[in-house]
Amino acid sequence: MTSPGPIAFTIFGLDIRWYGILIAAGMLIAVMISYHRAPIFDIKPDDAFDIALIMLPVGVIGARIYYVIFNWDYYAGDFLKIINIRNGGLAIHGGLIFGVLAVVLMCRRRKISFLNLLDLYFPTVALAQAIGRWGNFFNNEAHGTETDLPWAVIIDGKGYHPTFLYESIWCFLIFIVLLRLSRRRRFVGQITFLYGILYSIERFFVEGLRTDSLMIGPFRQAQIISVCILIACLTLYAILSRRQQNAAAGIDDTDSKDIGE
Repeated sequence: MTSPGPIAFTIFGLDIRWYGILIAAGMLIAVMISYHRAPIFDIKPDDAFDIALIMLPVGVIGARIYYVIFNWDYYAGDFLKIINIRNGGLAIHGGLIFGVLAVVLMCRRRKISFLNLLDLYFPTVALAQAIGRWGNFFNNEAHGTETDLPWAVIIDGKGYHPTFLYESIWCFLIFIVLLRLSRRRRFVGQITFLYGILYSIERFFVEGLRTDSLMIGPFRQAQIISVCILIACLTLYAILSRRQQNAAAGIDDTDSKDIGE
């Protein structure tokens, strides 16, 4: 497959890029789905909507800051280049970190369980990722090493692993799995930490194929972050699962009862 180019259309002399359209579409769809599903989690739809309106721009800013930090030699001293995201340059891990922090702070102000709200958001976060990743296809970026597979993305006559496609498919599957699990979750935080586990596994392996990874010395930073998130989510999942099992058995578990409050 070959990208038709990054420009979707031009209006009043301004080029509108597929990258921005797809990211905006993913966010809009995620907010709409979360708004309508909020009552399943005993959350007021307006609260879910209001906090999302803060979380999303904070997440985008965080994704850009994260990307710029790891490419500082390229961006240093050029503010206009730093704020120009039309050509890409958003790191999902930065977006997740900043977005979650925004949710935690807003939930504390509104006295809402942040883990419960994240359980509502994360299935649609995965869907937004699945949609937004196609922006990389149109920009001819975030691809893998050369390959002759029939589904390769063709750039300048050469075939490359379409890592954006691998991640898009995996994130869509995460969305389906978490969406189905939401109605029968066993404890608050289950959806959140399952997202962290499932996404980290995929990102670790797919990142190994990419040719444009952000680096920490000789290591790919996305792989390091993925391992850290995976370990943290597995640990917290086990703690909360044990708490739920102990509660069902009538055993008091004070070690983990304040998580997510």
